[in-house]
Amino acid sequence: MNANLPLPMPAINDWLKSATDQLKARGIASARLDAEIILSHTLKQGRTYLHAHLDQPIEPYDEEIANARLDLRLDHMPIAYIVGHKEFFGRDFKVTTATLIPRPESEDIIEAVKSLAKDKLTDTKCELIDVGTGSGCLGITLKLELPDCNVTISDISQPALNIAQKNANILGTEVKILKSNLLDDYPLKADFIVANLPYVNPEWHRSPETDYEPAMALFADNGGLELMIKLIKQAKSSLKSTGYLVLEADPEQHPALINHAKQSGLKFISTNNYCIIFQQA
Repeated sequence: MNANLPLPMPAINDWLKSATDQLKARGIASARLDAEIILSHTLKQGRTYLHAHLDQPIEPYDEEIANARLDLRLDHMPIAYIVGHKEFFGRDFKVTTATLIPRPESEDIIEAVKSLAKDKLTDTKCELIDVGTGSGCLGITLKLELPDCNVTISDISQPALNIAQKNANILGTEVKILKSNLLDDYPLKADFIVANLPYVNPEWHRSPETDYEPAMALFADNGGLELMIKLIKQAKSSLKSTGYLVLEADPEQHPALINHAKQSGLKFISTNNYCIIFQQA
């Protein structure tokens, strides 16, 4: 054998099988899916293309990039950070390590606000603020779903707001951008305050993937309740007389939040999985 001959190029199927086996060995449950996402992103083709071209060889340049991305995933970097985007409510949102990765649980907030907003859609001055917006997925989605609402997206992190602004531009929607610590700098009365604030108790068991997400977007003191309690107290004076506060929190935190809301003069309405709803009393 001539040692100078180039190594044969692996076929798509070969690379996927090898990558899947490596990911499984690291305990990653979505191994095959992640392998396909990495390779399709590298080849700039959909996953259906991979399925239809399993015998097609991968060019060395593409293989090198795919392998580098695979190494990141083997270190438990979330796939959304590797490919740079995450789907939320049927739309792609750009994400970086400056923002929390949108999660399916947060879509309950969208459904809740859409249902509550039915009676407010005749009011062209409907005001909504997404507090701690991160990538902007909540506020931007709600603006797209409820175009008659004026939407403000706020965050204390300027890098996160920069990503949110990019997502607003990419998705072609106009939202107001506000840098603020919770509602400190919000000057309006809102029909809806929505928030997916940091609520993870640092003592909870969690996946290694969360090590890559910004700690300030994940963790809160007081068993994860600190920022939500502050927002509940602020919401009383920032909501209109019929306004709603819609939060995401772990279900085990709901009883404590209901108690704090009652003390602050808000009325508990309902819960749905991670979503909890209060109204101005």
